[in-house]
Amino acid sequence: MAILTFLLNLSGAIMLLLFAVRMVRTGIERSVGASFQRWLTESTSLIGSGATGIMLALILQSSAAVALLTSGFAAAGYLAFPAGLAVVLGGDLGSALIIQVLSFRLDWLIPLLLTVGGFLFVKTEGRRWRQAGRILMGIAFILISLQLLRQTMEPIKDSAFLPAIAQYLARDFITAFLVGAALAFIMHSSVAAVLMCVTLVHIDAIPFAAGLSLVLGANLGSAAIPVYLTRGMDLEGRRIPIANMMLRGTWALAALLVINLGFDPSHLLIVSPGQSLIYAHIAFNLSLLIVALPLCRPLGYLMLAMLPSRVHAAPDRHDEISVLDHGALEAPQMAIASLKRELLRMMGLVERMFEPIQSLYDSGDKVGMRAVKLQDKAVNAALLDIRRYVAAIPIEAYSKGEAKTVRSLMEYAIRLEAAGDLLAGQFLRTAAEKSDQQITLSAEGWAELVHMFEAVRANFRLAGNVLISDDLESARLLVMEKTEIKQEERRSRKRHLQRLSDGRADSFQSSDVHLETLRALRDLNGHISAVAYPILYRNGQLLETRLIRNIQDEAED
Repeated sequence: MAILTFLLNLSGAIMLLLFAVRMVRTGIERSVGASFQRWLTESTSLIGSGATGIMLALILQSSAAVALLTSGFAAAGYLAFPAGLAVVLGGDLGSALIIQVLSFRLDWLIPLLLTVGGFLFVKTEGRRWRQAGRILMGIAFILISLQLLRQTMEPIKDSAFLPAIAQYLARDFITAFLVGAALAFIMHSSVAAVLMCVTLVHIDAIPFAAGLSLVLGANLGSAAIPVYLTRGMDLEGRRIPIANMMLRGTWALAALLVINLGFDPSHLLIVSPGQSLIYAHIAFNLSLLIVALPLCRPLGYLMLAMLPSRVHAAPDRHDEISVLDHGALEAPQMAIASLKRELLRMMGLVERMFEPIQSLYDSGDKVGMRAVKLQDKAVNAALLDIRRYVAAIPIEAYSKGEAKTVRSLMEYAIRLEAAGDLLAGQFLRTAAEKSDQQITLSAEGWAELVHMFEAVRANFRLAGNVLISDDLESARLLVMEKTEIKQEERRSRKRHLQRLSDGRADSFQSSDVHLETLRALRDLNGHISAVAYPILYRNGQLLETRLIRNIQDEAED
């Protein structure tokens, strides 16, 4: 019974730790996720890319999350291999630095973090305030989980079996290395795995030498996580995590052999065992970053030779082929699922039109503008296919709720087609006007537009999740994001008018371009966010009107 209680307490502490790390990462992603692409791609040197990786890992609390983001941008063609690998290596060091911060005994902070975080998350409506509350509560949960882990391990450190296991791991450093790798991979978090090892060493549950081998193994296991999670990506996205695993695995194995065969690991005990383990982990990742940065470009050629890009025989894009299943019309649920798949494809077409718009404002590339206009034809064709499909549905065989769902999906298809028209029309006209008249936006105005572009880009992904999942919380978040963008458009317009009143010549010259782009971005986001309203309506989350009802009767007389 004691063993069962121990295992339950241990698994509960570990699960809380994993949940808390994910909670902090989710809050930060929702707060500043739209800026990640700019942060990842704006660095012009490998050292700058490494520094970007450190910063992102400190923000996201996860080196695996940095690797996944980097792989996604590399697969999309936004990030070259050398810069991407430098970002991932920097992310590994940033993840190690997080462990130093979280290892401090900050138990006294827990009540304060829970109080402030809970108030912000429950009692406020602003998106950033709610996410700040989520982050603070997540940090509190991390501290609570480490507290539980220490309390769970404390009673058994003097037991009969734990010293035997600990001494075996200290003697057999290869087994300890493999156990650490498996532990980090299973937990899907190097931060959680290393924190657990540090805690065990700190309370003398395992010796320092065993903890060191476990942590080196955890470095290999954490590098394997993004390799596994990106297995379905294009080769351009998979090369970076595979190269990172090769570097980290080689460096970790070399460090393991040198430390255990070259000299006594206890020589690394410069302070307390737990703190020395953290220093060793940071030193490992810092040395790897220094050694590997000059190798990023040569490794790019090696990875290209090992994993050459596939040559596609057919030039046609798969996402330009309709996925509507006309054989499913008699089965309501299958027909609705088919409609959702087609809408997701249509959304992808619109998103593909949107991606180059920001760069077209900079370059004025006429060929790129014509390409966007041609893509609008595919969006129009998708709407026509959906109209024909819905017209062929035997609506009398559908329930009232199913018929409403079909109508709402049809309405969303119309909104997506309107979004495509907006991109091929207003956006391209404004970009062409800026290029033809050689208009230069003010630095402040362009920064405001870039922020809006990033926010809309993030909402494309969120809208796709809402469409597929019908998740109420995601739908609420999407509408909150829509409100935030409307408020940001209003604030930017006021700042622009203030610059005009200050006599700024650059703002006066670019006034039409700035205001028209703001309005177009707001309208585009409104079309994309429309997918959330049927879900909110079904769950009673929408007000009938935003007008104040209790107007004095005298006002009507």
